[in-house]
Amino acid sequence: MTREIQVTFDCADPAALAAFWAEVLGYHLQPPPGDFESWDAALEAFGVPREEWNSRSAILPTDGGGPRVFFQRVPEGKTAKNRVHLDVRAAPGLQGDERMAALETECTRLEALGATRAYRIEPAPPLETGFITMHDPEGNEFCLD
Repeated sequence: MTREIQVTFDCADPAALAAFWAEVLGYHLQPPPGDFESWDAALEAFGVPREEWNSRSAILPTDGGGPRVFFQRVPEGKTAKNRVHLDVRAAPGLQGDERMAALETECTRLEALGATRAYRIEPAPPLETGFITMHDPEGNEFCLD
């Protein structure tokens, strides 16, 4: 049986990190439940204390073709390298200089959103096609692949 998955990020600022990853992945913020016009209105109606309003957030694929991504506030900061990371497929089907140029373009776009570049690995056929490793605004590693 195939199972649906959700990717979860522990973080300090769920709203900000959700907004960042929505831009990276072409996702959108999960809308509020029912007839509520905003999450603030829903949380207020549910009696959630204001200090908990940014304790979680989620984004959904715009086309329905991917996992839900959930962001939950945790008290501790990131202390070590991720054991699991996302590979953002920014240059599928491209090779060599064309591939690396597409990855550089996406890297520049994501830096403007708050990501930072860690390092670049050059193509070395037949096994290495080249990629750029980056950090999101809270330091989580991901690759442009």
